[in-house]
Amino acid sequence: MSSNPAVYADLPLFPLHAVLFPDGLLPLKIFEARYLDMARTCLRENTPFGVCLLKSGPEVAQGDEQAVPEPIGCLAQIEQCDVDEFGMLLVRARGTQRFRLLSHRAEPSGLLVGMAEPLPADIPLEGSDALAKFGACAEVLERIIETIRERDPESIPFAQPLQLGDPSWVSNRLSEVLQIPLRARQRLMELNDAGARIDCVHHYMQQHRLL
Repeated sequence: MSSNPAVYADLPLFPLHAVLFPDGLLPLKIFEARYLDMARTCLRENTPFGVCLLKSGPEVAQGDEQAVPEPIGCLAQIEQCDVDEFGMLLVRARGTQRFRLLSHRAEPSGLLVGMAEPLPADIPLEGSDALAKFGACAEVLERIIETIRERDPESIPFAQPLQLGDPSWVSNRLSEVLQIPLRARQRLMELNDAGARIDCVHHYMQQHRLL
């Protein structure tokens, strides 16, 4: 795979009960052989894997039951890797770019591999109303970060540097930390408009009196 292909022909997929956003952090404990092999290959070749929310099926292999991924996912690049005392691989990956699955298949190992096209970055924020909502959202996120920092500076769940002036970054981080159901979180990740995502999280925070 090249660094920025038009299509990923053989993208290894990791379907999870989780939604990864661009610039989001994903800690993983890997113990299944198919994913251990995948991680080793990604580390050796410095290539990404694809994280998709599970549409149906099991996260851990169960007989012949196949995992079915959502068609929109996020590329993940491994940033840190370690092995614990039980031989489990401890990985920290970072979301990079959203993608759309065009097709996928199962390898003999059980690993899902897909043909995927990278999706463009968010449409920029426009309009005074959108900017005002963004400012309110950024203030809430800053308060959340300060609360976490006061409790435990090492536990901030966001990659550095913080980008509180970036509407995409702010709306993605709020989508991660707010108590939003997984399917709704998936729909937020799929949006390609920073203003639309800001509008959604702003409305959610108004409903839950976080603003």
